[in-house]
Amino acid sequence: MDTSTAAPKWSLLLTYVGLAIVTCVIVLGSWTRLADAGLGCPDWPGCYGSLIVPQTVAEIAAAQALYPDAPVEPHKGWMEMIHRYFASTLGLVILVLAVTSWSQRKRLNYPFVLTQGLLAMVIVQGAFGAWTVTWKLWPQVVTAHLFGGFITASLLMILLVKLRRMGCLVRPLKFSNLTPKTMRRWALMALILVATQIFLGGWMSSNYAALACSSLPACNGSWWPEMDFSQGFNITQTLGPNYLGGLMNSEARQSIHVLHRYGAVILGVFMVLISYRLIIQQDHRLRRFGWAFLVLFVIQFCLGLANIYYLLPLPIAVAHNLGGASLFVMTVCLNYLAFSSRGRLNEF
Repeated sequence: MDTSTAAPKWSLLLTYVGLAIVTCVIVLGSWTRLADAGLGCPDWPGCYGSLIVPQTVAEIAAAQALYPDAPVEPHKGWMEMIHRYFASTLGLVILVLAVTSWSQRKRLNYPFVLTQGLLAMVIVQGAFGAWTVTWKLWPQVVTAHLFGGFITASLLMILLVKLRRMGCLVRPLKFSNLTPKTMRRWALMALILVATQIFLGGWMSSNYAALACSSLPACNGSWWPEMDFSQGFNITQTLGPNYLGGLMNSEARQSIHVLHRYGAVILGVFMVLISYRLIIQQDHRLRRFGWAFLVLFVIQFCLGLANIYYLLPLPIAVAHNLGGASLFVMTVCLNYLAFSSRGRLNEF
């Protein structure tokens, strides 16, 4: 490595810190949502008009008078506020990273544009966080907010890869029975399938359809139960109602759940195929991707089964959400490897 052209240590440190915090934000966000604490604070960015959750009798009485239709539940309020504290800290880290990157914007291969994109992404995420509360868990916003968190984590990972490559001579990839063009097709298909499955999972969670099918392997004793796809995938749901607990009927929820199940099977078949194609490559970087995809999907699939078998225990459901984020980040990194002109990943 040429230390004179290497990335500044402060940029690497901030990126590592950002990755650690965004992982916490994803875990805390899913924990808050799955514990039905998404409206633990009826306002934003504070909680009942304060930056901390009402605790004393007097504070609770004042908060209840301010929001008479939102009963004060301190434990749920703290879940929501702790998530916001971490999200705000992440925003601050990315802001510092973006501002300080201006001094590096003319350096060769410094990912200045990416740092500014991250800042824009975290601002958008802040807006979605506010709308999640003020629009009372509108499923469209909740699902988009989930995707935004996964995208933020992916951009931070790509930023880390780019920073670590600065000053390094990156070796070209070596393929076995696989052309770069074919590699790009496989990577893009993986991203499409993973993103679709994450959308189905997020849509299922935001519409409280995770327990619509409570048996395995069939859904409530049927491989194709009665389903209402028109309502289940109605993206024109109106603003205004409180969506806590969901408003769909059982047939609509079953349609979401069943599609997510079959989507997992389709994704599983594809993951086995792409993992095999990557594992047999000469380049150890591609082999690592192959093994990571295979192991991660098997864990994710088992967690999904456990969610149904054990009726959605909170720790397993949160782990399943984090597994989805990890799979998405891995897939984005593979696409960076396949499509970027300098996307030949250096040694990790």
